[in-house]
Amino acid sequence: MKAIFDPRQLDHAPATYFRRGAAMPHPEQPERAVLIRDMLVANGFPVEAPRDHGLGPVKAVHDPDYVEFFRDAHRRFRADVGDGPLAIPTMHPGVRRGRCPDDIHGAMGWWMTDTSTPLTEGTWDAIYWSAQTAIEAAERVLDGERMVYGLSRPPGHHAMAAAANGFCFFNNACIAAHHLTRRWQKVALLDIDVHTGNGSLDILYARGDIFFCSLHPDPKAYPTFFLGHADETGEGDGLGATLNLLLPMGASQDVVLARLDHALAAISSFGAEALVVSLGFDMAADDPLAAVKVHADGFAEMARRITALRLPTVLIQEGGYLGPSLATNAQAFLTTCRATLDEAG
Repeated sequence: MKAIFDPRQLDHAPATYFRRGAAMPHPEQPERAVLIRDMLVANGFPVEAPRDHGLGPVKAVHDPDYVEFFRDAHRRFRADVGDGPLAIPTMHPGVRRGRCPDDIHGAMGWWMTDTSTPLTEGTWDAIYWSAQTAIEAAERVLDGERMVYGLSRPPGHHAMAAAANGFCFFNNACIAAHHLTRRWQKVALLDIDVHTGNGSLDILYARGDIFFCSLHPDPKAYPTFFLGHADETGEGDGLGATLNLLLPMGASQDVVLARLDHALAAISSFGAEALVVSLGFDMAADDPLAAVKVHADGFAEMARRITALRLPTVLIQEGGYLGPSLATNAQAFLTTCRATLDEAG
Protein backbone atom coordinates (compact mmCIF):
# COMPACT_ATOMS: atom_id res chain seq x y z
CA MET A 1 0.00 0.00 0.00
CA LYS A 2 1.54 3.24 -1.18
CA ALA A 3 1.32 6.76 0.24
CA ILE A 4 1.56 9.99 -1.74
CA PHE A 5 3.03 13.20 -0.31
CA ASP A 6 4.87 16.32 -1.47
CA PRO A 7 6.90 18.42 1.00
CA ARG A 8 5.68 21.64 -0.62
CA GLN A 9 2.43 20.99 1.25
CA LEU A 10 4.26 22.13 4.39
CA ASP A 11 4.70 25.68 3.01
CA HIS A 12 1.31 26.89 4.26
CA ALA A 13 2.04 27.70 7.91
CA PRO A 14 -0.52 30.12 9.40
CA ALA A 15 0.40 31.20 12.92
CA THR A 16 -2.99 32.47 14.08
CA TYR A 17 -6.64 32.77 13.18
CA PHE A 18 -9.73 34.27 14.81
CA ARG A 19 -12.21 32.12 16.68
CA ARG A 20 -14.91 33.14 19.13
CA GLY A 21 -13.85 36.75 18.86
CA ALA A 22 -10.16 36.30 19.67
CA ALA A 23 -6.89 35.55 17.92
CA MET A 24 -5.51 32.14 18.81
CA PRO A 25 -2.86 29.70 17.52
CA HIS A 26 -3.89 28.01 14.31
CA PRO A 27 -4.33 24.24 14.85
CA GLU A 28 -3.78 23.28 11.19
CA GLN A 29 0.01 23.20 11.24
CA PRO A 30 2.60 21.54 8.96
CA GLU A 31 3.74 19.35 11.85
CA ARG A 32 0.51 17.33 11.43
CA ALA A 33 1.72 16.03 8.10
CA VAL A 34 5.30 15.61 9.28
CA LEU A 35 4.21 13.33 12.13
CA ILE A 36 2.13 11.15 9.81
CA ARG A 37 4.80 11.08 7.09
CA ASP A 38 7.46 10.01 9.60
CA MET A 39 5.13 7.30 10.92
CA LEU A 40 4.63 6.02 7.39
CA VAL A 41 8.37 5.79 6.79
CA ALA A 42 8.98 4.11 10.14
CA ASN A 43 6.35 1.49 9.28
CA GLY A 44 7.72 0.71 5.84
CA PHE A 45 5.13 2.43 3.67
CA PRO A 46 6.49 3.61 0.32
CA VAL A 47 6.01 7.40 0.32
CA GLU A 48 6.09 8.72 -3.23
CA ALA A 49 5.81 12.19 -4.75
CA PRO A 50 2.84 13.11 -6.93
CA ARG A 51 3.20 13.96 -10.58
CA ASP A 52 1.95 17.36 -11.72
CA HIS A 53 -1.51 16.80 -13.19
CA GLY A 54 -2.22 20.51 -13.62
CA LEU A 55 -5.33 22.45 -12.65
CA GLY A 56 -7.80 20.69 -14.92
CA PRO A 57 -8.93 18.15 -12.30
CA VAL A 58 -9.19 20.93 -9.69
CA LYS A 59 -11.29 23.16 -11.93
CA ALA A 60 -13.52 20.19 -12.73
CA VAL A 61 -15.05 20.56 -9.24
CA HIS A 62 -14.24 24.19 -8.35
CA ASP A 63 -15.16 27.48 -10.03
CA PRO A 64 -12.13 28.23 -12.26
CA ASP A 65 -12.06 31.87 -11.14
CA TYR A 66 -12.00 30.72 -7.51
CA VAL A 67 -9.02 28.47 -8.24
CA GLU A 68 -7.11 31.22 -10.05
CA PHE A 69 -7.77 33.73 -7.26
CA PHE A 70 -5.36 31.93 -4.91
CA ARG A 71 -2.46 31.96 -7.34
CA ASP A 72 -1.46 35.53 -6.43
CA ALA A 73 -3.89 36.52 -3.63
CA HIS A 74 -1.22 36.68 -0.93
CA ARG A 75 1.06 38.87 -3.07
CA ARG A 76 -1.83 41.24 -3.81
CA PHE A 77 -2.73 41.47 -0.11
CA ARG A 78 0.85 42.24 0.92
CA ALA A 79 1.21 44.82 -1.86
CA ASP A 80 -1.76 46.67 -0.40
CA VAL A 81 -1.18 46.45 3.37
CA GLY A 82 2.45 45.43 3.91
CA ASP A 83 3.86 42.66 6.07
CA GLY A 84 2.04 43.18 9.37
CA PRO A 85 -1.70 42.38 9.06
CA LEU A 86 -3.12 38.86 8.99
CA ALA A 87 -4.28 38.00 5.45
CA ILE A 88 -7.92 37.21 6.19
CA PRO A 89 -11.15 38.65 4.76
CA THR A 90 -12.76 41.47 6.70
CA MET A 91 -15.85 42.00 4.54
CA HIS A 92 -18.30 39.63 2.89
CA PRO A 93 -21.20 39.98 0.44
CA GLY A 94 -24.59 39.73 2.10
CA VAL A 95 -25.81 37.63 -0.82
CA ARG A 96 -23.90 35.94 -3.64
CA ARG A 97 -25.18 38.16 -6.42
CA GLY A 98 -23.18 40.54 -8.53
CA ARG A 99 -19.54 39.70 -9.23
CA CYS A 100 -16.19 39.42 -7.53
CA PRO A 101 -14.60 42.85 -6.90
CA ASP A 102 -11.18 43.76 -8.29
CA ASP A 103 -10.10 45.05 -4.87
CA ILE A 104 -8.15 42.34 -3.01
CA HIS A 105 -10.10 42.79 0.23
CA GLY A 106 -13.42 42.47 -1.56
CA ALA A 107 -12.11 39.48 -3.52
CA MET A 108 -11.00 37.76 -0.32
CA GLY A 109 -14.47 38.26 1.14
CA TRP A 110 -16.02 36.92 -2.06
CA TRP A 111 -14.00 33.69 -2.14
CA MET A 112 -13.25 33.07 1.60
CA THR A 113 -16.08 32.52 4.07
CA ASP A 114 -14.30 32.81 7.42
CA THR A 115 -11.05 33.68 9.22
CA SER A 116 -9.68 30.12 9.35
CA THR A 117 -7.93 30.18 5.97
CA PRO A 118 -5.35 32.99 6.30
CA LEU A 119 -3.14 33.38 3.27
CA THR A 120 0.60 32.95 3.66
CA GLU A 121 3.47 33.18 1.22
CA GLY A 122 3.44 29.42 0.74
CA THR A 123 -0.32 28.89 0.56
CA TRP A 124 -0.57 28.51 -3.21
CA ASP A 125 2.18 25.89 -3.46
CA ALA A 126 0.77 23.98 -0.49
CA ILE A 127 -2.82 23.81 -1.73
CA TYR A 128 -1.70 23.07 -5.29
CA TRP A 129 0.40 20.09 -4.22
CA SER A 130 -2.19 18.95 -1.70
CA ALA A 131 -4.60 18.64 -4.62
CA GLN A 132 -1.96 16.98 -6.80
CA THR A 133 -1.41 14.43 -4.03
CA ALA A 134 -5.10 13.54 -4.12
CA ILE A 135 -5.16 13.37 -7.92
CA GLU A 136 -2.08 11.14 -7.95
CA ALA A 137 -3.65 8.79 -5.39
CA ALA A 138 -6.75 8.57 -7.59
CA GLU A 139 -4.60 7.97 -10.68
CA ARG A 140 -2.84 5.07 -8.96
CA VAL A 141 -6.19 3.50 -8.13
CA LEU A 142 -7.41 4.06 -11.69
CA ASP A 143 -4.28 2.22 -12.82
CA GLY A 144 -5.09 -0.80 -10.67
CA GLU A 145 -3.80 -0.18 -7.15
CA ARG A 146 -6.26 -1.56 -4.60
CA MET A 147 -5.85 1.25 -2.03
CA VAL A 148 -3.67 4.37 -1.98
CA TYR A 149 -3.28 6.95 0.79
CA GLY A 150 -3.01 10.61 -0.15
CA LEU A 151 -1.41 12.59 2.68
CA SER A 152 -3.06 15.82 1.59
CA ARG A 153 -2.40 18.90 3.65
CA PRO A 154 -3.96 21.47 4.01
CA PRO A 155 -7.17 19.43 4.28
CA GLY A 156 -10.05 19.96 1.89
CA HIS A 157 -13.50 18.72 2.86
CA HIS A 158 -14.81 22.11 4.01
CA ALA A 159 -13.86 23.79 0.72
CA MET A 160 -16.97 24.52 -1.35
CA ALA A 161 -17.24 24.84 -5.10
CA ALA A 162 -16.42 28.55 -4.85
CA ALA A 163 -15.45 29.28 -1.25
CA ALA A 164 -12.63 28.48 1.18
CA ASN A 165 -13.83 27.42 4.61
CA GLY A 166 -12.72 25.66 7.79
CA PHE A 167 -8.94 25.42 7.13
CA CYS A 168 -9.66 24.18 3.56
CA PHE A 169 -9.00 25.67 0.11
CA PHE A 170 -9.31 22.91 -2.54
CA ASN A 171 -11.60 19.95 -1.85
CA ASN A 172 -9.08 17.14 -2.34
CA ALA A 173 -11.55 14.31 -1.68
CA CYS A 174 -14.11 15.61 -4.19
CA ILE A 175 -11.35 16.14 -6.73
CA ALA A 176 -10.29 12.51 -6.25
CA ALA A 177 -13.88 11.22 -6.38
CA HIS A 178 -14.63 13.12 -9.58
CA HIS A 179 -11.37 11.82 -11.07
CA LEU A 180 -12.46 8.24 -10.39
CA THR A 181 -15.62 8.77 -12.45
CA ARG A 182 -13.38 8.62 -15.52
CA ARG A 183 -13.56 4.83 -15.06
CA TRP A 184 -16.41 4.05 -12.66
CA GLN A 185 -20.00 5.20 -13.03
CA LYS A 186 -20.79 4.98 -9.31
CA VAL A 187 -18.32 6.32 -6.74
CA ALA A 188 -18.86 6.80 -3.00
CA LEU A 189 -17.25 9.45 -0.78
CA LEU A 190 -17.27 8.52 2.90
CA ASP A 191 -16.38 11.31 5.32
CA ILE A 192 -15.19 10.11 8.74
CA ASP A 193 -13.66 13.39 9.85
CA VAL A 194 -15.45 14.56 13.01
CA HIS A 195 -16.76 17.70 11.26
CA THR A 196 -19.38 17.83 8.54
CA GLY A 197 -17.95 17.60 5.07
CA ASN A 198 -19.88 20.74 4.22
CA GLY A 199 -17.76 21.56 1.20
CA SER A 200 -18.29 18.08 -0.19
CA LEU A 201 -22.03 18.49 0.44
CA ASP A 202 -21.98 21.71 -1.56
CA ILE A 203 -20.07 20.21 -4.47
CA LEU A 204 -21.89 16.87 -4.68
CA TYR A 205 -25.43 17.73 -3.57
CA ALA A 206 -27.01 17.55 -7.03
CA ARG A 207 -24.85 14.70 -8.37
CA GLY A 208 -26.26 11.22 -8.63
CA ASP A 209 -23.03 9.48 -9.66
CA ILE A 210 -21.17 10.16 -6.39
CA PHE A 211 -22.81 9.02 -3.16
CA PHE A 212 -21.77 11.19 -0.21
CA CYS A 213 -22.01 10.08 3.41
CA SER A 214 -20.69 12.02 6.41
CA LEU A 215 -20.50 11.02 10.09
CA HIS A 216 -20.50 14.02 12.45
CA PRO A 217 -22.24 15.57 15.47
CA ASP A 218 -25.55 17.36 14.99
CA PRO A 219 -24.87 20.79 13.42
CA LYS A 220 -27.40 22.28 15.84
CA ALA A 221 -25.18 21.36 18.78
CA TYR A 222 -21.67 21.57 17.36
CA PRO A 223 -20.01 24.07 15.00
CA THR A 224 -19.82 21.79 11.99
CA PHE A 225 -20.11 24.65 9.55
CA PHE A 226 -23.93 24.87 9.24
CA LEU A 227 -24.60 22.00 6.85
CA GLY A 228 -25.01 18.30 7.55
CA HIS A 229 -28.52 17.89 8.94
CA ALA A 230 -30.20 14.51 8.65
CA ASP A 231 -32.85 15.82 6.26
CA GLU A 232 -30.27 17.02 3.71
CA THR A 233 -30.44 14.14 1.22
CA GLY A 234 -29.53 15.76 -2.09
CA GLU A 235 -31.47 17.46 -4.84
CA GLY A 236 -32.16 17.03 -8.55
CA ASP A 237 -30.13 14.15 -9.96
CA GLY A 238 -28.53 13.79 -6.53
CA LEU A 239 -31.74 13.29 -4.56
CA GLY A 240 -31.11 10.38 -2.21
CA ALA A 241 -27.35 10.37 -2.86
CA THR A 242 -26.44 12.29 0.32
CA LEU A 243 -26.58 10.72 3.78
CA ASN A 244 -25.72 12.57 7.00
CA LEU A 245 -25.35 10.26 9.99
CA LEU A 246 -25.45 12.29 13.20
CA LEU A 247 -23.46 11.48 16.31
CA PRO A 248 -24.29 12.64 19.84
CA MET A 249 -21.66 14.90 21.36
CA GLY A 250 -19.14 12.78 23.21
CA ALA A 251 -20.24 9.65 21.34
CA SER A 252 -18.47 6.48 22.36
CA GLN A 253 -16.40 4.40 19.99
CA ASP A 254 -19.18 1.81 19.81
CA VAL A 255 -21.69 4.43 18.68
CA VAL A 256 -19.30 5.69 16.00
CA LEU A 257 -18.72 2.16 14.73
CA ALA A 258 -22.47 1.51 14.60
CA ARG A 259 -22.94 4.65 12.47
CA LEU A 260 -20.07 3.50 10.27
CA ASP A 261 -21.81 0.18 9.68
CA HIS A 262 -24.91 2.14 8.58
CA ALA A 263 -22.75 4.16 6.20
CA LEU A 264 -21.07 1.10 4.70
CA ALA A 265 -24.41 -0.62 4.16
CA ALA A 266 -25.69 2.48 2.36
CA ILE A 267 -22.59 2.59 0.16
CA SER A 268 -23.14 -1.04 -0.77
CA SER A 269 -26.83 -0.41 -1.49
CA PHE A 270 -25.84 2.48 -3.78
CA GLY A 271 -23.79 0.02 -5.80
CA ALA A 272 -20.52 1.91 -5.45
CA GLU A 273 -17.75 0.62 -7.69
CA ALA A 274 -15.00 2.70 -6.05
CA LEU A 275 -14.55 4.59 -2.80
CA VAL A 276 -12.92 7.76 -1.53
CA VAL A 277 -12.52 8.23 2.22
CA SER A 278 -12.17 11.67 3.81
CA LEU A 279 -10.01 10.43 6.66
CA GLY A 280 -10.07 12.54 9.82
CA PHE A 281 -8.19 11.54 12.95
CA ASP A 282 -9.98 14.34 14.83
CA MET A 283 -12.48 11.62 15.81
CA ALA A 284 -9.87 10.89 18.51
CA ALA A 285 -10.85 11.34 22.16
CA ASP A 286 -7.77 13.49 22.82
CA ASP A 287 -7.79 15.56 19.64
CA PRO A 288 -7.58 19.34 20.31
CA LEU A 289 -10.93 19.69 18.49
CA ALA A 290 -12.39 16.53 20.04
CA ALA A 291 -16.14 15.92 19.95
CA VAL A 292 -16.33 12.10 20.09
CA LYS A 293 -14.25 9.40 21.74
CA VAL A 294 -12.49 7.10 19.29
CA HIS A 295 -9.21 5.45 20.33
CA ALA A 296 -6.47 3.65 18.39
CA ASP A 297 -8.27 0.29 18.45
CA GLY A 298 -11.40 2.03 17.16
CA PHE A 299 -9.51 3.53 14.22
CA ALA A 300 -8.12 0.08 13.47
CA GLU A 301 -11.63 -1.38 13.50
CA MET A 302 -12.89 1.40 11.22
CA ALA A 303 -10.10 0.55 8.79
CA ARG A 304 -10.93 -3.15 8.95
CA ARG A 305 -14.60 -2.56 8.14
CA ILE A 306 -13.91 -0.07 5.34
CA THR A 307 -11.33 -2.32 3.71
CA ALA A 308 -13.75 -5.25 3.91
CA LEU A 309 -15.88 -3.54 1.25
CA ARG A 310 -13.15 -4.68 -1.18
CA LEU A 311 -13.57 -1.58 -3.32
CA PRO A 312 -10.81 0.30 -5.14
CA THR A 313 -10.16 2.97 -2.50
CA VAL A 314 -8.49 6.35 -2.23
CA LEU A 315 -7.80 7.56 1.32
CA ILE A 316 -7.46 11.35 1.58
CA GLN A 317 -6.20 12.97 4.76
CA GLU A 318 -8.48 15.58 6.33
CA GLY A 319 -8.38 16.64 10.01
CA GLY A 320 -6.53 15.26 12.98
CA TYR A 321 -4.60 17.87 14.91
CA LEU A 322 -1.62 17.99 17.22
CA GLY A 323 -2.97 15.84 20.04
CA PRO A 324 -0.80 13.19 21.69
CA SER A 325 -2.27 10.25 19.77
CA LEU A 326 -2.27 11.61 16.21
CA ALA A 327 0.58 9.45 14.87
CA THR A 328 -0.61 6.44 16.87
CA ASN A 329 -4.12 6.67 15.44
CA ALA A 330 -2.82 7.14 11.91
CA GLN A 331 -0.59 4.10 12.38
CA ALA A 332 -3.47 2.02 13.71
CA PHE A 333 -5.72 2.88 10.77
CA LEU A 334 -3.21 2.63 7.94
CA THR A 335 -1.34 -0.46 9.11
CA THR A 336 -4.69 -2.20 9.58
CA CYS A 337 -5.68 -1.28 6.03
CA ARG A 338 -2.41 -2.73 4.76
CA ALA A 339 -2.72 -5.91 6.84
CA THR A 340 -6.33 -6.46 5.77
CA LEU A 341 -5.38 -6.03 2.13
CA ASP A 342 -2.50 -8.49 2.52
CA GLU A 343 -4.79 -11.05 4.16
CA ALA A 344 -7.30 -10.71 1.34
CA GLY A 345 -4.57 -11.31 -1.23
